Amino acid sequence: MELFSEKLILISLFIFIIHSIETLAYAVRLSGARVKLLASALSLFNLMVIVSRMANMMQQPFTGSLIDNAPKENALQFVENQFRVIIGSSTLGTIMGILLLPTFFAIFSRAIIHLSEERGSIPALIKKGFTIQYIRRGFKHIHLPKLSYIKDISFKDIPITMFVINMLITAIYTIGVLSALYASLIAPERASTSIMASGLINGIATILLTIFIDPKISILADDVINQRGSYTNLKGASIMMVISRLFGTILAQLLFISGAEYIAWFTKFIV
Repeated sequence: MELFSEKLILISLFIFIIHSIETLAYAVRLSGARVKLLASALSLFNLMVIVSRMANMMQQPFTGSLIDNAPKENALQFVENQFRVIIGSSTLGTIMGILLLPTFFAIFSRAIIHLSEERGSIPALIKKGFTIQYIRRGFKHIHLPKLSYIKDISFKDIPITMFVINMLITAIYTIGVLSALYASLIAPERASTSIMASGLINGIATILLTIFIDPKISILADDVINQRGSYTNLKGASIMMVISRLFGTILAQLLFISGAEYIAWFTKFIV
């Protein structure tokens, strides 16, 4: 059976887009602090997060079908190779998001202002954003990252603990569904239990992100708006977050099999 099937390519493209969107979401708070409209920025941030989470849920049945269509002989190795391609696409998607950050930082700054002008109407913002006039304006803001963007940032002030936590959470979120599906092959007698564990894993990762990461970045943004903190520090923290996210998708390759084995082991105590 062909490893790089049309379905695998489509799923990888889907994952690529999801991780690009989630990486770009880090620019929203930065844009909100710049235009001093943080509450409006959070509305846009929440929209992007919901879209990416919904897209992640939509791709799960298609990813599961890779196991159903795997050859009976050497199924574990075949599925592992396919899933590692999917994890690799999450890394590429994160890299694409990083490359697009300066472009979307400029676009988000203007989108937040327009959202405020539209009195918080997301549909009106989307309708305005997809007009020919605004699409042409968007193309004018396209530019790649430059070293000058980080010249004033002191990375020694960046909290290592938050960097590591975000990296671990990203790794868990990246492999949550994949490890659960793979665990169903390791312990086929508990396949349904293993697969249902994916929702719990991603839910825990989301809770950890909400508890340990989001409040700290929000405080930095509040400090900038209230003139108690430096915009450079917020920019440094945001860049740190996307870099740790990139490392998290790479770490996911190392944790993928171990995570699946742990899930398979844990299901013994549930059944």
